[in-house]
Amino acid sequence: MSDSVEGRWAEIFTPRYATVTLILCLGVALLAFNAFLASISLPTAVQELGGVALISWALTLFLVFAIVGGSGAALLKQRLGARTALLVSAGVFLLGTVIAATATSMPQVLVGRALQGLGEGVVSAICFALIPELFPSRLVPKVFGLQAMIWAIAAFGGPAAAGILTEMVSWRAAFLVNVPLVLLFASMVVIKVPAHSPDDRVIARFPGLRLFTIGAAIMLVALAALAAPLPAGALLVVAAALLVAAVWMDGRAEERLMPRDAFRPISVVGTGLWVVLLINVAGAGSAVYLVLVVQEIWGYKPASAGALAAVLAVAWSFSAITVANVRSKETRKTLIRLGPGMIGLGLVLVLAGLQIDQVVVVIIGQLVIGSGFGLHNGYLNLTVMEAASDEERDRASGLIPTTQSAGNAIGAALAGVAANSGGMAAAASAGAVKLAIVPVYALGVATAVLALVAAWHMVSMVRPQDVSSSFAAH
Repeated sequence: MSDSVEGRWAEIFTPRYATVTLILCLGVALLAFNAFLASISLPTAVQELGGVALISWALTLFLVFAIVGGSGAALLKQRLGARTALLVSAGVFLLGTVIAATATSMPQVLVGRALQGLGEGVVSAICFALIPELFPSRLVPKVFGLQAMIWAIAAFGGPAAAGILTEMVSWRAAFLVNVPLVLLFASMVVIKVPAHSPDDRVIARFPGLRLFTIGAAIMLVALAALAAPLPAGALLVVAAALLVAAVWMDGRAEERLMPRDAFRPISVVGTGLWVVLLINVAGAGSAVYLVLVVQEIWGYKPASAGALAAVLAVAWSFSAITVANVRSKETRKTLIRLGPGMIGLGLVLVLAGLQIDQVVVVIIGQLVIGSGFGLHNGYLNLTVMEAASDEERDRASGLIPTTQSAGNAIGAALAGVAANSGGMAAAASAGAVKLAIVPVYALGVATAVLALVAAWHMVSMVRPQDVSSSFAAH
């Protein structure tokens, strides 16, 4: 297919599309940056405000409310129109940013993070939905590719920028940097985004009970982090039951959020979603606690700790680019299998490096984890989407980022349970911190092993046709 038919990268930056491109990039950048912000700035906030037992909640609440906001975004767009929905949700995000930045206690920070997640969940979902509305089909793949690059830049630059702001100014500045970005975003939305599209004002039932059930389940996991071992176990059981109930209810709903075989290990789609969930659960604990731990045991400043965290993102981006043009189906299968194993190995190396005070080993572990995600993530997602029927493909595609966020939220909450059961909140010495962090990484490794088993099972069910054949026609 010729470049003129496919569309050129430069075209999305021409005067006709440049403003819309910038709007969508800002919408994605706000989510991407704030997804990495908590792990860098909040350890310093905890040192100032107290409440180390609540640190995992900062990511959990942000992601839980982002999931709820993203799932309800289509309804808001239909009822209010894209422009109004974006402005309202940007206002909610801005309010959350100000509350978190001016907080005098950790609970106030958590309220701010929840509002940030709610607003940003709507913003990112609507920006995603606007791409096929505002761009011709020949440019849509380029816009999605640009959004992937934004995530990669944020994954590298976010931790570094947050670390520098925290160290040179304060952790509050790392939050307040969002303010001019949100105002710029809102001003361009007013100018460029249409008030309504033809699909707006379509009557749709809001899946409130299902969203509430999913959010309540993840919140119960977060509550378990603050409970004694026996009550914590009971809360986790109830949370698991609620998640199963949410999937069951969705399967019987007229307007489903998920494909029919979601999380059922009898299909590529169902098993693939388990892999997506489990790998993000596996990686979340280290993402939440690594920066805090190296500051506690090695005395690292926020910028240095942020750079150490950014190593993972660099490896992820580089490895993803390296395998971006793999065409062999068997090679893609190998990459899908390889990813969870590398993530588990990398977590073992990071834990070992922390225990023996060898930063080089930690860096190697970070490189292995990031490469594991980068090598397999794209082809895992592609295989899930390709395996879905035409009727279910949109649901399967839309569920992947939601499942990633859910995995990060559940993983952060479970890491809080593991860390606090290991005595992290009361740890007063480097040795005590090292001991307390062991359950976090043990949990991550165990989950990565489960993801590896699921990945092998998923790949064994892939039909013997070219993985990309279906997408060539779309």
